[in-house]
Amino acid sequence: MMFTDFALHERLLRVVTELGFKEPTPVQQEAIPAIMTGRDLRAIARTGSGKTAAFLLPMLNRLYGDPKPRTATRALILLPTRELAQQTLKQVTQFARYTFIKAELITGGEDFKIQASRMRRNPDILIGTPGRMIEHFNAGHLELGDLEVLVLDEADRMLDMGFAEDVLKLAGLCNPQRQTLLFSATSGGPGLALVAEQVLREPQQLMIDNVRDLDIHIGQQIITADDVSHKERLLQWLLAHEEYRKAIIFTNTRVQADRLGGVLVASSIRTYVLHGEKDQKDRKQAMDRLRNGDIDVLVATDVAARGIDVSGLDLVINFDMPRSGDDYIHRIGRTGRAGASGLAISFVLTNEWNLMASIERYLKQKFELRVIKELKGSFQGPKKLKASGKTVGTKKKKDGKAVKGKAKTAKKPKAPAVSNPGGMAPPKKKR
Repeated sequence: MMFTDFALHERLLRVVTELGFKEPTPVQQEAIPAIMTGRDLRAIARTGSGKTAAFLLPMLNRLYGDPKPRTATRALILLPTRELAQQTLKQVTQFARYTFIKAELITGGEDFKIQASRMRRNPDILIGTPGRMIEHFNAGHLELGDLEVLVLDEADRMLDMGFAEDVLKLAGLCNPQRQTLLFSATSGGPGLALVAEQVLREPQQLMIDNVRDLDIHIGQQIITADDVSHKERLLQWLLAHEEYRKAIIFTNTRVQADRLGGVLVASSIRTYVLHGEKDQKDRKQAMDRLRNGDIDVLVATDVAARGIDVSGLDLVINFDMPRSGDDYIHRIGRTGRAGASGLAISFVLTNEWNLMASIERYLKQKFELRVIKELKGSFQGPKKLKASGKTVGTKKKKDGKAVKGKAKTAKKPKAPAVSNPGGMAPPKKKR
């Protein structure tokens, strides 16, 4: 299939050709014709799979085919982070270069009054984060009664970041006859299902990329470790010996991120730490320095790393095992984008083995066990494993003593003999 097979306006196809797009990605093949029917859509598609173009092209085709310049805002795109919003604005600007369609960015970190003046011009498309949009609504700047298309991109991440209430409020302000497109990288659980139920009308469901079918270009390895200090030595060895352009190191806590950043800086590794206590200015600085090559390694927590999309990021190291399979997917999805190769390495302590095994089972994959001879530890994985891949545990007897394997079941006492007057045989049990 080629992009010319879609019923897109020639001005959009011209841009697609100029940008070097030839064959649409799987998400584009499925989503573009589905969106062009005008129905609501809920799609699960991995980050980096080309889904932004999958909803932008048919949306722009709709707006350009029925021109209403400057009459009202006709499309709203909500995303979880400022960085993702900026990237989406860039793509809108590229695709719409031969049309009259205008878009504005509405996110935190920018002058509120300037944004308000831009919104008064009634741009065709508003792109932004839920929190800042709500602030403009409260100030009387946001009018969505004529909206034709609402896009919730990275919806699972928006809910993880606590935007569910804001998203639902904004959806309630929109024209009820709008088309709504909801994209997420994971199923999102019951929370996202509830939001989808409230904002979508008889949507078409697309499982574009099963989140468990990870990109074949991403190598996935585990390295066992004895303790946190051992992990730090392994990390330093990898950063000194692996070939990479840019790397991101994930930890589960802010404290660990700060500690690890100090260790790496002391080793003369150009490092920046990003976590929830950092403000928007710090986040912007981190992204700029990573993109410009001023730093080689970013140490981050899950919340801080949401929305990161940096080209050339080809190494992800889970210093701490992520808490779920979905978190694992989002972490390693920072690398191996658009067909590029990448490597994801996870450190595993004894008490993290079962969590790692659960993630393997969730993904239906088997990670490669890697051993670094120079730093080989005493823990090389459990000696006995269950069929699930988890460690064979211990169970406690009632007296509190632990025993390996299954506890022996006490034999049932024999039933007392029953007298049988008259010599009659006891009744047979029914089978």
